[in-house]
Amino acid sequence: MTHPGIDAELAFGSAGEHQLQQHMGTAERAAQFYERQVRPCLTQQMREFIARQTMVFIATADGNGHCDASFRGGPAGFVQVLDDHTLAYPEYRGNGVMASAGNMTENPHLGLLFVDFSGDRIGLHVNGTAHLRPDDALRTAYPQLPQETAPGRRAEFWVHLSVDEAYIHCSKHIPHLLPAPHGTKLRSQRPKDPDYFTGSAVVPQPPAREPAQPEPVPEPMPFAAPAAEAQLFEPAAEAPDAPGRSQVPLQRTPSWARRPAVVARDGWRGLRGR
Repeated sequence: MTHPGIDAELAFGSAGEHQLQQHMGTAERAAQFYERQVRPCLTQQMREFIARQTMVFIATADGNGHCDASFRGGPAGFVQVLDDHTLAYPEYRGNGVMASAGNMTENPHLGLLFVDFSGDRIGLHVNGTAHLRPDDALRTAYPQLPQETAPGRRAEFWVHLSVDEAYIHCSKHIPHLLPAPHGTKLRSQRPKDPDYFTGSAVVPQPPAREPAQPEPVPEPMPFAAPAAEAQLFEPAAEAPDAPGRSQVPLQRTPSWARRPAVVARDGWRGLRGR
């Protein structure tokens, strides 16, 4: 489904998507995907799928574009489908960092990914605009919300999502996983959560390195090599010199020898600018 009077490839997707599709020759395939799979609201099948899910992966970014991915879980249907255009899920008491919710206060764009690993092995993307709502305020607007979305737990607040688009995540690489029986204990040798990735409270320091020996000065190349395929995107910055390394001045390649690489790079930048 597309918006009336708008081409499929323009109704959905970012400008970056469309530029890269043109460069890679996938615009026609992408237009078919937008047309067949992407919807501006939740279909009945999507609503039923979400009501069965016990987990969801969420993606946010702050006002500067710094990203964060997280996970939410609960009983089936803990993500509430309020109507065809609206979802809501509860935020419980946690570690107090508020990374995802804090990002939403700066940048309301939110991406959800539901994945069914044990049944139909299919996924659903839901992207939209999120706002934080107090528990009592959302219940006033939607009286059908359950009092306990998880046994013995009450929401501190809710994430209220207005859906912009929803589409499939195909089953090709989704593994088949079976839930463990209820009450399965963790292995006895497993570290406790606070120590699982950090280990001891002492932050390990890297071993000291001996000063490196001066390297021989390479002969200047007669010409610069053509831009490699790895330079399709912006080239990485040069790493700073290691501590203790002798500062040996290198002979610079003359500008006339660097010109082919400059031309290739500027050509790609010109393509991106279109």
